Amino acid sequence: MIHTSEEHNLTFNGSVSTLFQSTTGKVLVFCLLIPIPILAIVGNLFIVAAVARFPSLRTTTNAFVVSLAVADFLVAVLVMPFSLARSVDSSWHFGHCFCRAHFLLDVYFCTSSIFHLSCVALDRYVAVCDPLHYPARMSPKRVAILLLMLCWILPLVISSLCVFLGMYTQAEVGTGSTQLHTQTCLANFHVPYAFATSAISFFVPMGFMLFAYGRIFMAARRQARWIHAIDQHTGQLGLDHSTVRTISTRRVQACLERYSLKKDRKAVKTLGLIMGVFVFCWLPFFCMNVVNPMEGYSISPLLLEASAWLGYANSSLNPFLYALFNKNYRHMFAAMFDCRQLRAGLDCSLFRRGAQNGVTLETISR
Repeated sequence: MIHTSEEHNLTFNGSVSTLFQSTTGKVLVFCLLIPIPILAIVGNLFIVAAVARFPSLRTTTNAFVVSLAVADFLVAVLVMPFSLARSVDSSWHFGHCFCRAHFLLDVYFCTSSIFHLSCVALDRYVAVCDPLHYPARMSPKRVAILLLMLCWILPLVISSLCVFLGMYTQAEVGTGSTQLHTQTCLANFHVPYAFATSAISFFVPMGFMLFAYGRIFMAARRQARWIHAIDQHTGQLGLDHSTVRTISTRRVQACLERYSLKKDRKAVKTLGLIMGVFVFCWLPFFCMNVVNPMEGYSISPLLLEASAWLGYANSSLNPFLYALFNKNYRHMFAAMFDCRQLRAGLDCSLFRRGAQNGVTLETISR
């Protein structure tokens, strides 16, 4: 049973038309939203271009990052432009059939992007918590199957079921103002599908990411403490002073003493930023997606639009969170732009380091 009211539709159409009837309002909304698809296109293209140009970046870990960049790029190219036109003009000009197609692409690519983030967390969890079995568990064949089945095929199945079985647009509601409702192209999910798609597409991946990154942080902190404890134990051995306390050993000890606090702070910032941005961008949308049908679809469409664009913003921020914070990627981008002064100081070991997966806090930001 569809819970809706003609009064809610009239209120919505009146409020939206009042808000966006002026050219100034449309320009402000356009200027506010247009950086999101632009950053998503540029940032994700840089990721793909960097991996295509530099073979040293073609590692198992970066396979997830590249596939994530492709999904976010498709969100920016195939979904955001039409959503931008709908948001700016507060109406839909592309027909009822394409309205459904647009929502299918929207749910598909956004779900795929979230599943990619879960796979990135899985890859780093195995690399840090079980490094000895990482080459076997994350072999190229298994990574390819994981990407194909979990990140591309499963989201397509989920989005198809939700759109064709669990979704209705306001064009299907009412008989006297069908064309008006078609122009709004507002979609809602029936209650069971709203719960199912929110749980599968967001809440379950979010729970797994919190678990994985929590275990990564704890395992990496234990390793840092072990290194520091071993160094202290070595210093307490009754060995010859000239053998143990050489100049090089003192430098190593000094680095190790600063290692724990410095890396702990970096890990806290990195993990907090990754999870904070992900939850901040997607939690409002999926909460509204669950609450809206329970409240008779009474949530303001303006809030739904704002929460949807907040979710889109995650596709713009992912390249910076998962790649541009990586030292190897920054050097590669410097080389792509032919920054000779930066390239002159590059060490080839930095490029090769991306293919290794040691149990260190550095792995968190790779």
